[in-house]
Amino acid sequence: METMLPQKQAEEAIVASLNETESEVGGVREEEKELQDHSMFSLKSILWHGGSVWDAWFSCASNQVAQVLLTLPCSFSQLGMVSGILLQIFYGIMGSWTAYIISVLYMEYRARKEKENVSFKNHVIQWFEVLDGLLGPYWKAVGLAFNCTFLLFGSVIQLIACASNIYYINDHLDKRTWTYIFGACCATSVFIPSFHNYRIWSFLGLGMTTYTAWYMAIAALIHGQAENVTHTGPKKLVLYFTGATNILYTFGGHAVTVEIMHAMWKPQKFKYIYLLATLYVFTLTIPSAAAVYWAFGDELLNHSNAFSLLPKNGFRDSAVILMLIHQFITFGFACTPLYFVWEKVIGMHDTKSICLRALARLPVVIPIWFFAIIFPFFGPINSAVGALLVSFTVYIIPASAHMLTYRKASARQNAAEKPPFFMPSWTAMYLFNAFIVVWVLVVGFGFGGWASMSNFIRQIDTFGLFAKCYQCKSPTPPAMAAAPPPHHHQH
Repeated sequence: METMLPQKQAEEAIVASLNETESEVGGVREEEKELQDHSMFSLKSILWHGGSVWDAWFSCASNQVAQVLLTLPCSFSQLGMVSGILLQIFYGIMGSWTAYIISVLYMEYRARKEKENVSFKNHVIQWFEVLDGLLGPYWKAVGLAFNCTFLLFGSVIQLIACASNIYYINDHLDKRTWTYIFGACCATSVFIPSFHNYRIWSFLGLGMTTYTAWYMAIAALIHGQAENVTHTGPKKLVLYFTGATNILYTFGGHAVTVEIMHAMWKPQKFKYIYLLATLYVFTLTIPSAAAVYWAFGDELLNHSNAFSLLPKNGFRDSAVILMLIHQFITFGFACTPLYFVWEKVIGMHDTKSICLRALARLPVVIPIWFFAIIFPFFGPINSAVGALLVSFTVYIIPASAHMLTYRKASARQNAAEKPPFFMPSWTAMYLFNAFIVVWVLVVGFGFGGWASMSNFIRQIDTFGLFAKCYQCKSPTPPAMAAAPPPHHHQH
């Protein structure tokens, strides 16, 4: 997860001033203000250099929902309306809390290192380095493994989603062929040396998801309820937990938290940003999923992509196209950090030539492409990633790392960030973190892992690996009889 934004002169100057004054992290410094005002003038800086609170908010909000919007109605049909809304709110709050925990650990790591006069001038701090600095090499290895696997499958999901969506505009080619084409398109991301900027992309990305979410809600309401619509969910335990883990996955988008935070002028402001981003995301996910579920009910069990049920018209096509562009951007986000880790492994990270680096990065794209062709199960794969990877990367590791970092009284006294005003005692924080670890292990990883894996295996049994066109034509009756509902076919 490396450089999300350019190491700008402005940022370097700020970090340098931080190191010189050795001031406690906090307090507004004058130089910072001047630099910010100064960088506001030129047009280039408006599009390019984003380090303000707003940029971080846009990055968080646009990274959090992408293709998940399209699978949430299906999760609602598995969970039922009440559970769906409650679980979204519950996991949203839990996700914001762990993002807060990650930001606390980051500030702690940075404060400790700056006391040792370490300069972060040309260095982007990553999550595994925070774990390494606070808890040692074993934690670093675990953090790195989960994070990389999560990003790898995150990229795979974006590719599958691209093929699944374009099929609704142009079905002359089957989905597998579309995956080949988009794999080749997304492979061009190897030529982008690093995330120079992000300001304009995250702004556009958020616009695209907002449009799609409201299009889904309004189209479903205009369409009205389908004939003989039934809302029987929740019916099966397997389905219930599959749906729940998809929601866990939705609010687990903060594998990039540390990099977004590092790119801010004042990282200590980050802790509330994620919560605000989540609150905005609620306005997208809850109305759209609830409206589509209200209109189509149990039909959604076999349609993991909500686009497949909505009537085909210009609005739907533009939503599909906007989601495609957004997925392309998200693919770049998820993949670039992997490129950096890979470049460091093979020692090419300092190479100046873009073409050489692009060649060196190709081995990263190929497995992603390959996985997207083997498992084209858009929907079930989200839940599987949610249960097996997001649960650890985003919930269990940060919460347990926080418990371990502050287990000694001395660490608690010298903490860079004191407990928040709404939870003043360390004991309460400790208990809440312990609750998160246990809850996510049992419900997310345990039940969720069991449900989503059995669902996943059922998809393989029904469609086979390398499925040519997953969920395209209506399935044959015997197949439907053999396999219980959550069986995402698209018409």
